[in-house]
Amino acid sequence: MDKNILGKVQISGKIKCLTGLHIGASKENMEIGAIDSPVVRDPVTRQPYIPGSSLKGKMRSLLERALSVELGIAGTTKRRNIGTRNNEIWIHVCDSAEDALQCPICRIFGSTGHNGGKNFPARLAVRDAYLTGDSVEKLSDIDTGLQYTEWKFENAIDRVTSAANPRQLERVPRGAEFDFELIYNVEDLHTVEEDLKNLALAIDLITLDSLGGHGSRGYGKVDIVIECIKGIPVESLKSDTIIAVEIKSLKELSSLITTFRGKSSGA
Repeated sequence: MDKNILGKVQISGKIKCLTGLHIGASKENMEIGAIDSPVVRDPVTRQPYIPGSSLKGKMRSLLERALSVELGIAGTTKRRNIGTRNNEIWIHVCDSAEDALQCPICRIFGSTGHNGGKNFPARLAVRDAYLTGDSVEKLSDIDTGLQYTEWKFENAIDRVTSAANPRQLERVPRGAEFDFELIYNVEDLHTVEEDLKNLALAIDLITLDSLGGHGSRGYGKVDIVIECIKGIPVESLKSDTIIAVEIKSLKELSSLITTFRGKSSGA
């Protein structure tokens, strides 16, 4: 299946932590006596960040659930375990590229061919989100004994024996902000509006849910503010001068789509 690129849509803005955020890192290299559950950090700057995989995975998960009735995937139809035998993780995934093209989930987030089907690469790329300059400066001054983060002490109580199980978790403090960026490939004009509206829905769902771990215990409440949506036709990228159309809201989506008209023979 040939996939044309008519251009790119760049969506950028801020992710603001309204409560402490925990996106866990591997504990393989933890020192003795260290925190039980550390956050993921940039290995160079040691600053916490939000992996693009975490943000994209949460967007996909919530959008699947929001559209499950519409797609007929409320049960196990077209679902696949991408986890392990002991830790199953089920996602919706189409078996062929042809099915994925018609699916609002797989069209955006991609699908891996199953039963001999072909892969359908994702139209959406989600960048890692890093702390803003202001947040780096602000978090550098906090007195918690940790770099840019805070301790959160919790205690699980066995309901039968009353035995305590204390643990220490690391969190990015409330008030921290991250710069985020999404890049969407415009491949045809017939689905771009639906795809972008579904992306907006996924973002809204995160703000009403949580990001990262332990959301049911108050972690991960965030506000996601879209500051700019930019449409860049591929013809512009080929020229010396990049011509882009910028909008501030998806209510102006029609003017953005107009940017790509005439670039597709199927439009």
